[in-house]
Amino acid sequence: MSENAPALDLDSFLDALRREERPVATATEVARRVGCSQAEADKALSALAESGDTGRIDVSDDPVVFYPREWSRLADGERVVVFPDRREVIAHRPTQYTRARLSQFARLTDTTGHRGYRYVIGTEDVWNAPFEDLADLLVTVRGVLPRRYEGLEAWIEDQWERTRLFTLRTHEEGYTVLQAETPELMGNVAEQHLGEAELHGRIDDTMAWVREGEEAAIKRALYEAGYPVRDRRDLDQGDPLPAEMTTDLRSYQRDWVERFVDRKAGVLVGPPGSGKTVAALGVLTAVGGETLVLVPSRELARQWRAEIVTHTTLTEDQVGEYHGGKKEIRPVTVATYHVAGMDRHRRLFDDREWGLIVFDEAHHVPSPVHRRAADLQSRHRLGLSASPVREDEKETEIFTLVGPPIGTDWDALFEAGYVAEPEVELRFVPWSGDDEQNVWANAEGHERRQLSATNPEKDMAVERLLETHADAQALVFVDYLDQGTRLAEALDLPFLSGETPHYERERLLGAFRDGRLDALVISRVGDEGIDLPNAEVAVVASGLGGSRRQGAQRAGRTMRPGGEALVYVLATQGTEEEEFARKRTRHLAGKGVQVRENRR
Repeated sequence: MSENAPALDLDSFLDALRREERPVATATEVARRVGCSQAEADKALSALAESGDTGRIDVSDDPVVFYPREWSRLADGERVVVFPDRREVIAHRPTQYTRARLSQFARLTDTTGHRGYRYVIGTEDVWNAPFEDLADLLVTVRGVLPRRYEGLEAWIEDQWERTRLFTLRTHEEGYTVLQAETPELMGNVAEQHLGEAELHGRIDDTMAWVREGEEAAIKRALYEAGYPVRDRRDLDQGDPLPAEMTTDLRSYQRDWVERFVDRKAGVLVGPPGSGKTVAALGVLTAVGGETLVLVPSRELARQWRAEIVTHTTLTEDQVGEYHGGKKEIRPVTVATYHVAGMDRHRRLFDDREWGLIVFDEAHHVPSPVHRRAADLQSRHRLGLSASPVREDEKETEIFTLVGPPIGTDWDALFEAGYVAEPEVELRFVPWSGDDEQNVWANAEGHERRQLSATNPEKDMAVERLLETHADAQALVFVDYLDQGTRLAEALDLPFLSGETPHYERERLLGAFRDGRLDALVISRVGDEGIDLPNAEVAVVASGLGGSRRQGAQRAGRTMRPGGEALVYVLATQGTEEEEFARKRTRHLAGKGVQVRENRR
C-alpha cells in the first residue's frame, strides 16, 4: 500500500461493511471507505482471503466481492441502519454514546429484541431538539448516522426553519402582536387557525394585534397546526431581588443557566439527582427578579423553601409558601398549581410583576387542573422535569406553554460521575399456583390487570431482593393500597401512601433520610415531589400500567452520585405485565440506561 494509505486489516474491513450497510463489498467500495486506492484494497483483501480471514466470490457479471469468514464478529458490533424515506433509524447493539446522541433528535419507539432499537425522527423531535442552531443539530445527526442523507437533512432543515416563521413580540406602543415571516403565512395559516377570540385584526400584511391574555391559546393553536411560535415579548421584569448563590454550580448547571438567560424561557430536562433545583436557583439569582415557584404539592413547597435558603443568600423571611396550609406572598413565593389556578387566589398572582416563574415537575402543565396556572405571564419562564413525556401525548404543550427543552445527555452525567447510572432489571415472576393463574385467566379489564399486578408471589420476590441488598436503603413501590399494606406487614416495614397524615409522612421521610430507616414501602405519592437522596435500590412491585414518566421517576430514585443504583421491575409471567414492563422501561433505554431481563 502507498505510504499515506491506512492499513487495511480485518477490523477495518468489518468497519467498512458496517458503513456500507451490506454483508459483502467490492474492493472499490472498501477502498472508498478506508481511503486507499482500489488496487491497494484489492491486494490487502486478497491477502486476507489467502489467510482465511475473509472469503471471496467471483461473480461473472460483477466485480469480485469479499465477505468475512466469521460473520459473528460483524454481528457482535454496533450497526446503525437508516431508512431515510420513513425517517427511521434501527440501531443494533448501540453503545450508550450512540443512544444518547440519537435521543437528541429522535425518539425510541420500539426495542426489537437482540439489543435492537427503533427510533423515529418526528417533526416535534426536530422542533424541540436541544441545540442553539441548525448547524449544531446537523453535526450531531452526521456524527451518529453511518453517512449523510441529503433528503433527510433537507427535511430536518425545513422543520427547523418552521420554528422561525411566527413570533409573538411587543409592539412599540406596548401591546402584543403576532408577526409572520410572509403575508402568505399570515393569511393562509394564522388567520385560518385563529379567529376574533385571539386576534383583534391586521396591522399590516405580516402583523396582527393579539387580544390580551390569548397568547398561550395562540401558541397552542399554531403549534398544533405545525408552526411553533417564538415568544419574544418584552414582559415585565418584575421588582428587583438581589441574591447570590452560596453553592458552586457544576459545569453543566452553569451551561443550563447561561442558555436559559439567553432564551428567557425553557425547560431544564435531566435525570433525577442532576441538580435541576439548584440550577433553577442559579437562574433565580441570574435573573434577579421576584420569583413565583409552582409545585404539585405542599411537601414540595416546603422542600423548595429549604433549598432556597440553603443555596442562596435569601433569608427565610424573603421566601413564602402559598397553599392549603399557608398563605404567604413574599419576594419569592412557592405555591401549588392547584391554589394558584383557583379564581379566589388567582388575582394575587396576576397583580404581581414576577421576574421569573418556575414550573416544577413541568409535565403537569398540560393537564386541565394546572393549565390555568401555566397561563400566568412573566418575562422569564422556567420548567423542570426529569421526564417530560405524557401518555396523552401532550408533552409538546409543555414546551409550547413554558419553553423549549434545555438539557444535558443523561449518558454524559453518568460518565462524569455526577449521577449514578441505574442498573434496571426486569424480573418475570411466576404464579404461585394454578388456582391464582386460573382466576386471572377468567378475569377481565381492570380486575385482570390488578390480579397480575398484585400477584402474591411478588411478595416473596421482594423479600429475597431486600435480603440480597440488606446493607442498602431500599424503596418498594406499589400502586394498590391493599398490596402495600400486605407487603408492609409481611416485611415489618412502614407503608407511606396518600392516606398517611402529613406529620407521619414527614417523620418517615426524615427517618429514611438520616438512615434510621432502611426500607420503605411507598405508593404513587413517592413518584415525584419527595426528596429521597439515599435510596440505593428501588423495587417496583406494581405500577407497570402507569406512565413512561412514572417509570423514569421510580428509576430516578436511585440516580444519585456514588454507590449502587439498582432498579428491579417485577412483572407476572405470561400476562400483559410483560409487555407493559418493556414499554415502561423503553424511555429509560432511550436515555442510555442499560435494561436487562431476568426470568426467575
